[in-house]
Amino acid sequence: MTQKLTIDTGRRKTAYYRLGDPASPTLVLVHGNASSSAFFFPTILKLAEHFDVVAPDLNGFGDTEASPVHAPTALSDWAEDVGALMDALQVPRFALLGWSLGGGVAWRFALDHPQRLTHLILLSPMSPYGFGGTRGAEGTPYDGEGWGSPGGFANPDFIRKLAEKDRGDGPMTAREVLGKSLFAAGWPLDREWQDLFVDELLKVRLGEDYYPGDFRHLPAFPYVLPGARGISNALSPQYADVSAFAAVDPKPPVLWIHGDKDLLVSDRSMSDLATLGLLGLLSGYPGEEAFPPQPMVSQTRAVLEKYRVNGGSFREVLLEGCAHAAHLEAPERFVAEVADFIDG
Repeated sequence: MTQKLTIDTGRRKTAYYRLGDPASPTLVLVHGNASSSAFFFPTILKLAEHFDVVAPDLNGFGDTEASPVHAPTALSDWAEDVGALMDALQVPRFALLGWSLGGGVAWRFALDHPQRLTHLILLSPMSPYGFGGTRGAEGTPYDGEGWGSPGGFANPDFIRKLAEKDRGDGPMTAREVLGKSLFAAGWPLDREWQDLFVDELLKVRLGEDYYPGDFRHLPAFPYVLPGARGISNALSPQYADVSAFAAVDPKPPVLWIHGDKDLLVSDRSMSDLATLGLLGLLSGYPGEEAFPPQPMVSQTRAVLEKYRVNGGSFREVLLEGCAHAAHLEAPERFVAEVADFIDG
């Protein structure tokens, strides 16, 4: 097993993996929420046959030095951490892949530093309008406070199991939640890799300043409003709108890869309060006309279509039978698509 490295970037001590030939094109992998850079294993080993692969742990996750996550600026802060790491490694330009929350970091980095990117790859990315709290393909927000977004709220049983460092198989443990949320047909990896993922998830910093963050109570549906602290609030629409990417210049070519069975980032996400209300799992739902599920995939496609109209290019790859972790469920196809995109 490849060991993580650590480097002081001037912003923080960042933990990261680096695999492959440094003379090859550099590909930076940015992980999602409730995970770490290790969640690219074992597929990262195949990517390293083509690229100089760098995969950091974001602030709040894995083994990177942590500091409180300020939700209104978190996407920019994470993006600056990525840039500082690549400065420390003396890599001025690179291809950037962002998965899930990491997709939001990648959108943000492309907005702030488009000249540094040779290619942009979005793997099941969060919507460019954030997570929850918007409607329609155009991403219209309900209000300026993120109404409709779960923000820093998460299942208390899951948080308790994380705090207890529960490595078992029971309900709401890290192992069970990862198996059900990331994969269409359960874990595609053997127990050794599962153990790695569980151990890495259990490193997440917990609390209002980290995962999941703070939230405000509401007396009526949807019962919560996002707060301003912590990791999950960083995805709230009042902080996470990166739809201006459609007009960014210069314009790196974009590859968008996602699975057709994704239940986390979809047009009816099972983590969307509107979907839970629509299914009768959350009482007091005002109806689909008043509060429809956020069309996350449609919002991404709409922004990328605007990007194309503005002179950019993108290619969409839908991996059938895959859920949120398509890079692990269809690794050969995934690696082939990424290699063809960058080499081509």
